Amino acid sequence: MRHRIDPELTRRARELRNNPMPAELAIWHLVSRYRPAFTRQLVVAPFIIDLACRRAKLGVEFDGSQHFEQAAADQRRTEYLERKGWRIIRLWNSDVLANAEGAAEHILSEAAECLGGTHPQPLPSREGRSRTPRSR
Repeated sequence: MRHRIDPELTRRARELRNNPMPAELAIWHLVSRYRPAFTRQLVVAPFIIDLACRRAKLGVEFDGSQHFEQAAADQRRTEYLERKGWRIIRLWNSDVLANAEGAAEHILSEAAECLGGTHPQPLPSREGRSRTPRSR
């Protein structure tokens, strides 16, 4: 059977989703309720994007101190993804953890720009609504 995506990339993305970095998790809790939807650890072979909005084709990379040594590789990765039509923004883990709300707002405004000015919307609140039982 031929896989569309390398099973090793899929396995690695699943592992990263199950063991998120603190900065990624902080942002995920803030942006996951918005639509269009964001997803974590999206495979765009041969890479895995930390956080992505498919509809906006916006990718967010969370960078730690190891990225000081990987600057050239990160640049090649960004250029590759941009050639595929993605807009990539990079955020330092330390900056995200110091101001998660500000980082989330930056991500949402970038998504809005990619969507032509349509700001992502939160899901409607269920507050104040009574629950109606489902018929069986």
